[in-house]
Amino acid sequence: MRTRNQCGFTLLELLLVLGIAAMMAMLIGPGISSLNSPGFNAQVREATGLLNHARRMAVVQGGTTREEFIVNPPGSLQTSIADDFETSDPSVVGRWLSAGTELAFTDSTGRQSSVQEKLSIEFYPEGGSSGGTLEFSQDSRRLKLSIDPFSGRVKRLDEND
Repeated sequence: MRTRNQCGFTLLELLLVLGIAAMMAMLIGPGISSLNSPGFNAQVREATGLLNHARRMAVVQGGTTREEFIVNPPGSLQTSIADDFETSDPSVVGRWLSAGTELAFTDSTGRQSSVQEKLSIEFYPEGGSSGGTLEFSQDSRRLKLSIDPFSGRVKRLDEND
């Protein structure tokens, strides 16, 4: 009797490969969803740096300075919306543009609002500011920056603050 060469895979081999693929997907899946976390953290660090710069410039120059936060509406290009807000105002020392990050602002009186287009925060020569809390959010990530109205200091608040 002759034996036949068999081509193909057995059901057991197919199930084994599918099981390994499923386990890999379970391990890799959560890591893929947090790939934009470094971008989110970089945006918050940039905003913190710009706020601190505006505070220092107000004290050094002896005049009021402003930091502008511009939020892009969904589907718009960053450059086109930035061009809409170009200004020759010398008090504007920095401009933060969102890249997929939503922004909410709570002023020093406790009134909260979502930033739709533009928000300005002022810093005064004596060290104070207009104050408030900025809340950055992207997907499930949330982070707050508190701006002290008396000292102008910027403080990053943890999620449980």
